[in-house]
Amino acid sequence: MISNPVQNLWALIASRHDTKAFSVIDAAYREPQRRYHDWSHIVDLLAKLDSLKGLAVRPDLIAAAIFWHDVVYVTRDGDGLLRPDAENVRASAALFEQHAKFDASDTDAVHDLIMATADHLHARAVIEHYPGFSRDLDLFLDLDLSSLGAPWRVFERNLGRLRFEYAWVPEPLFCLGRLQMIDTFAARGDGLYRRDETRKLWAGKAHENLARAQDELRQQVARLASSA
Repeated sequence: MISNPVQNLWALIASRHDTKAFSVIDAAYREPQRRYHDWSHIVDLLAKLDSLKGLAVRPDLIAAAIFWHDVVYVTRDGDGLLRPDAENVRASAALFEQHAKFDASDTDAVHDLIMATADHLHARAVIEHYPGFSRDLDLFLDLDLSSLGAPWRVFERNLGRLRFEYAWVPEPLFCLGRLQMIDTFAARGDGLYRRDETRKLWAGKAHENLARAQDELRQQVARLASSA
């Protein structure tokens, strides 16, 4: 059953897509290789956007970016190597453009919002597509990292779901990769979240979670190394 945030926010933008768009999105987020980057992630972001829409200049465009930003999610290339996430992001942005019927300026804005997720910590608005676009981009990226500030049991469950998506990666390599990612997020300190409003909501718990995950992953990496 599709939840109300999905229904309500899709209704806001449905007329600016072709008739196949939602079925493409729905099929993507139900793919069996997904556990974190599935509908649960999208619903979570849409619900948070709905509650924080007063912070957005164009909540409709942020909603469109949420629906499309992970629509292509493949962890392994055809040659068996790790697929860079930037390739998934580019493919997601291209699929959005294929099905979008927004005007040109709004299409460009949603495209840039999606592309910003290729580098959450360093992305910046190059073009101010409308007054307040850069602030909307910051809000969208903060929403996408909001799960870092979830209760620990949810944070831990999300790590497990990511492990499922990378089940083909050997355990030592996966742990090292997760530790590198978490170290990078933790090193951002107060800059992990871009907006004051979202920082107050999620930063404190996020850094607690990141510190705990660092300790546990370092211990796991050490155990794996000693048993190798």
